[in-house]
Amino acid sequence: MTIYQLNNYSPAILVWIKKMFKHTSNKKWNKTYWAFDIHGVISKPDYRRDKKQINYYKYAKETLQLISKEYKNIVMIVFSSSYPKELKIYLNTFEKDNINFKYVNENPEIDSDKGDFGYYKEKFYFNVLFEDKAGFDPETDWKAIYEYLKSKK
Repeated sequence: MTIYQLNNYSPAILVWIKKMFKHTSNKKWNKTYWAFDIHGVISKPDYRRDKKQINYYKYAKETLQLISKEYKNIVMIVFSSSYPKELKIYLNTFEKDNINFKYVNENPEIDSDKGDFGYYKEKFYFNVLFEDKAGFDPETDWKAIYEYLKSKK
């Protein structure tokens, strides 16, 4: 039994993920879009200018690998203000670690010109946002999400 089951606690993002999956099923949508910040969400912040690397939070790597392998209906998008040179390093690390992001700071699959359900010229569409500045807590939330996704498969 996990601490989440003992305390009957679900992080807000997991509550949202469950709600989103239900909504997606009701709408009969075949995929969802999840946007992930890197620093403070996937990787512990590293402010060194000379060396850029991913220092994964516990369960972040495992969760992203699980999504990449088992959840083909989830499109993963990097949501980052990192410089292009830094992004290249991070994306190479993710690829080496079998983590498959499809887009970086964009979602061309949902587009205003295609008649989709909103104006997406200046903001790209996503269903779930992993962002520390929006309340995501990488120290606790990753484990709960991992356990939930693992139990669904």
